[in-house]
Amino acid sequence: MRLGVMFDRDLPPEQLIPFAKALDETSVDDLWVVEDLGWTGGISSSATALAATSRLRVGLGIAPAPLRNPMLLAMELANLARVHPGRLAAGIGHGAGDWMRQVGAAPRSPLALLEETITSVRALLRGETVTLHGRSVHLDGVSLVHPPAEAPPVLAGVKGPRSLALSGRVAQGTILPEGVGPAQLPGIREQIGAGDEDHELVVFTYLHIGDDAAGFTRAMVEGQAAWLGVAPEDVAMAAGTAEEAAAMVKSLWAAGADTVAVRPLAQEDPLRHVTALLAAL
Repeated sequence: MRLGVMFDRDLPPEQLIPFAKALDETSVDDLWVVEDLGWTGGISSSATALAATSRLRVGLGIAPAPLRNPMLLAMELANLARVHPGRLAAGIGHGAGDWMRQVGAAPRSPLALLEETITSVRALLRGETVTLHGRSVHLDGVSLVHPPAEAPPVLAGVKGPRSLALSGRVAQGTILPEGVGPAQLPGIREQIGAGDEDHELVVFTYLHIGDDAAGFTRAMVEGQAAWLGVAPEDVAMAAGTAEEAAAMVKSLWAAGADTVAVRPLAQEDPLRHVTALLAAL
């Protein structure tokens, strides 16, 4: 059971280094960085966080397949994995449809693109020569000159039933978005259908500790509920008192999450909420 912390996309990028260094001194296992359209690049954020720390695993959550040529993505991931062996987890996802259309990158078949991207990236990271003429990915006899000795795990950031099944087939783990609760995890595990015990289930969840939690998180919760297609009251989060937040994290672990990655919503002193959660845990 791992505990991660997300560096929120709305925090100024220059705060990543002190944030990462402070987190490296705690008992937290992971630091997760974000790649969302218009915010920051996930590869550069991962490199920054890895260079600023010595212990933490850094998770890329997540690289949109439509924006990332699989050969280039494998080159970037291999570079990070060689320089920081054993400390990288690479998430790849569909990318938000509206954002992909904004930049002219909407794929004809999101499922085919994600499956072919993950399959080819994993093969390249293993040091294989890859030829693939798929529905979306076209590679002709390419390989990495410097493949990593220890290939980083590649996880799929997905939420729909067909995408979850895809993740179970081709990825080494699945990243679930904020709002997924303990009651949903057993069913999601079944949809993933991965027989491999090493398939890591990562669950992102909002974190806010304080008496103002309900009001502070309302707007975020309503937007996430609409995206997930659930009622706002069904959006799970680690919020309220430190003990209530810790209880949610423990419930997610108990329901099948291998890693719970909390996303502090406070822009001022977000690590204060992490420290309170750790004390309660």
